[in-house]
Amino acid sequence: MDDIAMIPRQTDPERLRARDRYDLIHDEIRSRICLLDYPPGMRLSETALASEFGISRTPLRRVLARLEDEGMLRSMHGVGTFVTDVDYTELGQVFRLRRELAVLQTSLDPVPPSAALIARFVTFQERGRELVDAPTARAFSELDRDTFLALLELTANAPLRTMSAALYFRTARIWLQQVTASQIDLMQEIEIYNNELRDMLRALRLGDLDALGHMRRGHISMSFARMPALVKAS
Repeated sequence: MDDIAMIPRQTDPERLRARDRYDLIHDEIRSRICLLDYPPGMRLSETALASEFGISRTPLRRVLARLEDEGMLRSMHGVGTFVTDVDYTELGQVFRLRRELAVLQTSLDPVPPSAALIARFVTFQERGRELVDAPTARAFSELDRDTFLALLELTANAPLRTMSAALYFRTARIWLQQVTASQIDLMQEIEIYNNELRDMLRALRLGDLDALGHMRRGHISMSFARMPALVKAS
């Protein structure tokens, strides 16, 4: 097995590849949690995950510890590692913090939108239109995730990117849970999101990051207001 923990500490191609693999495993498990493939309360098997990803349990535990720090997992000594349940009061606070950070993501150490980034948003628009004809909550969630990660490229501030990503993924599954429970109208959400994508693309083409940041703040605020469980808990 390829034991990531055994890679030498010096910065070399092998170590960089190991670090990339560590991040990819982290991102894959995080995605499964956010898309409810691993629902709240589920116990994760270290043995099964280590076998699936082709690594030993030592580097896998590093990944799981990182996800625990991010609030996605909790470890119980002698029992196992479990996907966290939702604390709506805490997540309401997280949503409000995300709302305020949205403006910083386009004003602190800003990066001008590249032609490649704009092209990706054109693709996001196409995916949004496809959802109208073939709506699924999972595909919607994947589109929102990809849009969020693309928007993070508009700031070069590494701590801000790290904090914003941790907060986003901490709340991402809440929307999907509420759609699954029929507390949110999926078709209405798709229509709203397509309008938001259109406006964001227009701002990107104009290079108006200030407008984009305030748009995102408004989008997050209204999204919060459309989630009954979060509004009730706040």
